[in-house]
Amino acid sequence: MMRKGSAGDASELAWFKSSYSGGTDGESCLEIAVAPGSIHVRDSKDIAGPELALGPDAWVHFIKHATTN
Repeated sequence: MMRKGSAGDASELAWFKSSYSGGTDGESCLEIAVAPGSIHVRDSKDIAGPELALGPDAWVHFIKHATTN
């Protein structure tokens, strides 16, 4: 599910930078926030931009795929 974040969303979720973020330029950063029943992902350089909300099963699949490639 993709949705546009709003100022209200940012204040309600506790965002933190993913430990998987990085890159040689230091600009490849994801932030995540955990909410009941969903995990939210956004680009740390565009915090007012779109967010990706994943259910717990989709999050596990995402992390398994991200760590094997």
